[in-house]
Formats: sequence, C-alpha cells, structure tokens
Amino acid sequence: MVLDRFIVLEGLDGAGTTTQLRLAAERLAAEGRPHFCTSEPTDHTLGLLIREVLTQRRRMHPTTLALLFAADRAEHLLAAGGGILERLQRGELVISDRYLFSSLAYQTLDCEFQYVRGLNEGFPLPRDVVFLDTPVPESQRRLGSRDGPELFDGEDIQDRILANYRRGFALYGDCGLRLHVLDGTLPPEDIFEKLWKIIGSVPML
Repeated sequence: MVLDRFIVLEGLDGAGTTTQLRLAAERLAAEGRPHFCTSEPTDHTLGLLIREVLTQRRRMHPTTLALLFAADRAEHLLAAGGGILERLQRGELVISDRYLFSSLAYQTLDCEFQYVRGLNEGFPLPRDVVFLDTPVPESQRRLGSRDGPELFDGEDIQDRILANYRRGFALYGDCGLRLHVLDGTLPPEDIFEKLWKIIGSVPML
C-alpha cells in the first residue's frame, strides 16, 4: 500500500535531511498548511532506546536493534492520537526524516538483507521518497562537529550504507512510489526549493 500525502527524506548521515525537515516545517507553518513533520527513531520509548544505541551509550545485538527499529516504526504509524496513519486520515501532510529505507540501508550492515526486508514488508510505503545524494567524503566532513562518534561513523561504513540504499530503492521501483534524487552538495536553501516543489505537487484534501 502506498500512502498519499506521505513524504520521506532519506540520505547518509550528514546529508542534511534534518535541515530540510526543519525548513519544510517552517514553510508549511507559515502557509498554514496542516502538517506533521517527524523523524525516526521517534521520541517514543523505543525510539529513545534506539538513540542510546546509536550514540553508543548502550550496546545491543544488531538483530535486536533491527527489531527495535521495526517496533518503533509500527508505533510511529499506529500510535493513537498522533500516529502517521491517523494524521493522514485527518488530512495532514506528513514528512518523515527517515523511514523503512533507512533500515534497509543501515540494519543490513550486520543482518541479512532479506531478514530486515521481512521485518518491514508489512509497512505502507510513502508516495514520495526524497533522497539527498551526498558523496561520502562530504557527508563525513559535515559530521566533524558532531559531539562524539556514533555507531555507523566511518567512510567505509557509509560506502556500504549507500550501496544498501541503492539496493533497497531498486526493490520498490514498480510499487507506485516516486523516488526523487536531489543533489545533496547544493546549498541547503537550493535543495529546499527543489523539495518545496515536490511538496507543492501533493494535493490537499
């Protein structure tokens, strides 16, 4: 199933998805358009636990982490009073910084690809996926000011993640979603103007 009015931002660490989500939230609020800008991992209990693993404050087996991501995603979609599905039913535009494509890119570093795919195959797809295509050296340079190392840091690891992204996107080429690849080396404002055109093409209820 593909969900209309659901847009997902994807990219390597340092690609700028968080910046683009913030810019989108600001513009949508200024224009008074009903929206929900969100991210994964979420701020729910499971998402906060995942963040502890990613920042290496807690250790966890890769299979357990993949399961946690899937469980956090289910809550993201289904939570009563504020989940993605409920917000879409209310007519809101939903933009998420990361979704199941991140699991296919990251969790498959240490788990079998088909296993991770199976954990996520029951989740609905977004109508639009925006991938910020940023060279690994550039994305790593941008992360230089981050506080402390994270679980998936390193150019070799990010090279593998990029390859996994491409493999994951290829699986969904004929499923009805639209993949938009934007040049992640452009200034954030220029990237956002391209993103805003995609957002503007999504009809309101």
